[in-house]
Amino acid sequence: MSKKSLAAAGIRLSLLTLGSRILGLIREMTKASLLGTTSLADAFGIAFMIPNLFRRLFAENSISVAFIPTFRGYLEGAETPQGHKETQEFLSATCTVVTFCTVLVTLLGIICAPLIVPIFTGNHEQNVINETVLLTRIMFPYLAIISFAAFLQGILNAVKIFSPSGFTPILFNLIIIICSYTLGKITGNAARAMSAGVILGGLVQAFFQLPFVLKTEWKITFAPLKQAFTNQGTKKVFKLIGPTIIGMAAYQLNDVVSTALAGRAGTGIVSSLQYSLRLQELILGIFAVSIGTVILPDLSGLAKRKKWDEFSDMLLQASRIIALITIPITFFAFFFGEHIIILVYKNNRFTNESVRLTLEAFRFHIVGLFFIALNRIMAPAFYAQGNTKQPTLAGIWGFAVNILLALCLSQILSGGGIALALSIASAVNTIFLFIYLARNKTIHAGRILSQLCIYMIKMIILSIIALLPVFPAARILYSTFSGHGRIISEGIPFILSSLLFALIGICLLLLTRDSLTEGITNRLKRRYMK
Repeated sequence: MSKKSLAAAGIRLSLLTLGSRILGLIREMTKASLLGTTSLADAFGIAFMIPNLFRRLFAENSISVAFIPTFRGYLEGAETPQGHKETQEFLSATCTVVTFCTVLVTLLGIICAPLIVPIFTGNHEQNVINETVLLTRIMFPYLAIISFAAFLQGILNAVKIFSPSGFTPILFNLIIIICSYTLGKITGNAARAMSAGVILGGLVQAFFQLPFVLKTEWKITFAPLKQAFTNQGTKKVFKLIGPTIIGMAAYQLNDVVSTALAGRAGTGIVSSLQYSLRLQELILGIFAVSIGTVILPDLSGLAKRKKWDEFSDMLLQASRIIALITIPITFFAFFFGEHIIILVYKNNRFTNESVRLTLEAFRFHIVGLFFIALNRIMAPAFYAQGNTKQPTLAGIWGFAVNILLALCLSQILSGGGIALALSIASAVNTIFLFIYLARNKTIHAGRILSQLCIYMIKMIILSIIALLPVFPAARILYSTFSGHGRIISEGIPFILSSLLFALIGICLLLLTRDSLTEGITNRLKRRYMK
């Protein structure tokens, strides 16, 4: 694949990711409208979290870290008949192992649900616990289904076909939204309808990709169980995935412990934290993940050629871009968070109390936005050098801080304390990433950190200056449009306030001759003045 076609594929994937994140937000809006922050919303959140945890831990980790590199190694020798046969045997063995392991865990999860669920539901009433057990049993098969979908995605991504896999999350979210509104009467409540949508959406994710995989001329077949586990390729996959599972487990256990603490903090805390995180993930999905995905191949190439000065410059540039985007958004979202939550979520079952609970979490979540986004940029700097150990260690330190603080702060600040613990832990993770980066003498970690800190201070000052005239203008706008329905009374003032903040911010950046802003404007001038 040429650089141009690869870049085009990256752009398409970014657009699909953006579409998926937006629909994911709409899915949460649907949940907010039908369930609010009720105990039923908490039940769905806990039930979906449990199989989703295993998916993130095993399926995503296995595919990105272990399966794709191993499969690509096989593809290099697949042109010969013997090489083609060995590659097909590896695929069949992997398919068998994935299916066997995930079905086994699914069956255990369904059987043990009454033992697992009380860990997260705390002192909820028995009917809430029973409903959570039922929803968990409905959704646990999602683990096996989505793991098979991830296996198909791995095959496609290894042969540089990205769009089908990028499109499936859009289908997944659409199906859940449709099922939420159409199956409620049949299933008994909206939470069960959404659970049915999760299973149906997972099936569509898997089978939508299957025709594209078959076009690659690789077959989806099974191997005898003993042969599957003794295959040299699957052994290599297990060997590669082993060390990273520890780091991934630490990261995912953050969700587990946070959800368990939230479930015990009171009704609505679990769902309010999830609503808050969905808003944050939308921003991260649009900016940080895309930038991290784009720079990883370039960093890998520079590391391979040992061009460490250029490597350091690219990492600094990406970090400054993150600061340019996330710091102003953090300030604006912190002060306009209540309006954002009302605009996005307030409807039907999402009451004023729901707004209060979600705002409590959101303000503490949003202060960690910069660090969470920066971690998505810093980690590829290690991966580009083939170093997975140090980011894993940084993740473990972050996990330890998060759990310790969450245990303490949840007693004082309830859901807000759990959110604040995550933000502080993200900052600790960033600090350790810089400490480990500084140990690599070929990379100018000190220069990157000092220049980034100076730029951060600049962005903080400019954000505060830009906000000052926005407050009185927003007060007038919200007063003018009040009483005209949520979309008009909240939407129009918010959009106009956002545009005013962005306009003032851009003017300040140009006045201070910000190099990033000038670079963007110069590119736009060259493009549109041709």
